Amino acid sequence: MLADIKKDAATRMDKSLDSLKAELSKIRTGRAHPSLLEHVTVEYYGSDVPISQAANVTVEDSRTLAVTAWDKGMVSKIEKAIMTSDLGLNPATAGTVIRVPLPPLTEERRADLTKIVHAEGEQAKVAIRNIRRDANSHIKDLVKDKQISEDDQRRGETEIQQLTDQHVARVDEMVAVKENELMEI
Repeated sequence: MLADIKKDAATRMDKSLDSLKAELSKIRTGRAHPSLLEHVTVEYYGSDVPISQAANVTVEDSRTLAVTAWDKGMVSKIEKAIMTSDLGLNPATAGTVIRVPLPPLTEERRADLTKIVHAEGEQAKVAIRNIRRDANSHIKDLVKDKQISEDDQRRGETEIQQLTDQHVARVDEMVAVKENELMEI
């Protein structure tokens, strides 16, 4: 029973890390990366879909993304979707290829993005701690129902705490790596 609780907690904590990784990949650094446009949606035959489902997004060079529409009629819609997104990008169209140059980040913008990265990291830590609390309450319920001893309870809570500490350390590492990426010129 304790093994199941620990396994469930580890799985949920890993999902929190995956979620953090996805959120951090959306935050723009000075380099071009296809994931920057993942959350931008475009109207494609009557429904809003991510750009990746209407076009091919590739990195042309370190500061330019190339978006190749699969349908020539979609080029203007994709261009408009990129312009109206919250990214502040100005795409340039050349036939069916839309080039999206990334402007260099200002020092002020880098500081703002760093604050966002820290906030995302803190949210992930809170989620991990909530998972720890849930696991510990399950362990306490087992003790109440007399399914495990108090020694097992202490051992289980210690293992859950070690798991929590490992995952919080990984969150700190991910935040530090992203912060270094942002401050890189």
